[in-house]
Amino acid sequence: MTSALPAHPPTGQRYLVTGVAGFIGMHTAAALLAQGHEVLGLDSLNDYYQVSLKQDRLKTLLGQARFEFQATDIAETGALLSEFKRYQPTHVIHLAAQPGVRYSLENPDAYVRANLQGFMNVLEACRHLPVEHLVYASSSSVYGGNMKTPFCETDAVDHPVSLYAATKKSNELMAHAYSHLYNIPTTGLRFFTVYGPWGRPDMAPWLFTSAILEGREIKVFNHGQMLRDFTFVGDIVESVVRVAAKPAQPLPGYDPMQPSAPESHAPYRVFNIGNRQPVPLMTFISTLADAIGTAPKMVMLPMQPGDVLVTSANTDRLESWVGFQPHTPLREGLKSFVQWYRHYHGV
Repeated sequence: MTSALPAHPPTGQRYLVTGVAGFIGMHTAAALLAQGHEVLGLDSLNDYYQVSLKQDRLKTLLGQARFEFQATDIAETGALLSEFKRYQPTHVIHLAAQPGVRYSLENPDAYVRANLQGFMNVLEACRHLPVEHLVYASSSSVYGGNMKTPFCETDAVDHPVSLYAATKKSNELMAHAYSHLYNIPTTGLRFFTVYGPWGRPDMAPWLFTSAILEGREIKVFNHGQMLRDFTFVGDIVESVVRVAAKPAQPLPGYDPMQPSAPESHAPYRVFNIGNRQPVPLMTFISTLADAIGTAPKMVMLPMQPGDVLVTSANTDRLESWVGFQPHTPLREGLKSFVQWYRHYHGV
């Protein structure tokens, strides 16, 4: 499942993308290849959800002349460093992680290993084999139970309500330390509820679509009284690629007497990436049902541990930095997802 790369890229840059068989990773690699860059994709292909879906995502990338895949666990220090030394990337987009809020309640060790040890290994590799820019996935979950909306990067993020959120906040702190100590340009991206074709089977669009098409009940937590800033994967990828091409820089005139959380004296930045239009969960369900053409059966349930009531992104800093904000309407994005889902499953 690999293809050889030339010693030096003839055009573009040389990107290393972790989590390349994941939802966002596959789309990001495809966008980079379309721009003429070379991509080494790493993924452990673990079984958090069906490996066959990850393999099918990879099939969309394999065979392209500028793409190489290696089955590598980023938590294995030697294996990751070996790939860095061999490939010598100019840029790193780190998307590998143990995802999911609820899973962290039952398997906390998986999050420590992948999200903390794995990220430390990435930082160490970037320290010893310097890159032009390290971009990494953070999460809107860092805002915890914050009810001040929309969420801004300057808001306090000191009260996570899940271990997953705590690991993502830790990643931002670790990145800042390495930016300060070793002058590594790092940018953290707080993703807001990403959905779209090739999405994850543990997330609401897939779970609800599957249940509706099969005539099963969908589980509606907190009796539907939640708001989510659903963000289409195409907008996420456009943001990631634009940010990656513009390395983080120290904030000019940074005042340590009045510190600003998303910027620093070091080459460090943090940005929200969200659609800026939080949608009630019941509106999401009705919009999805319209795209499917079938009314859902619902069972109302209480709030789950580790979940939050609202996510809502302020993306002014993102637009100022790269001239782009997510904008895909929910109806359009869900229509695209449902079309893909039906085609993928032949239903």
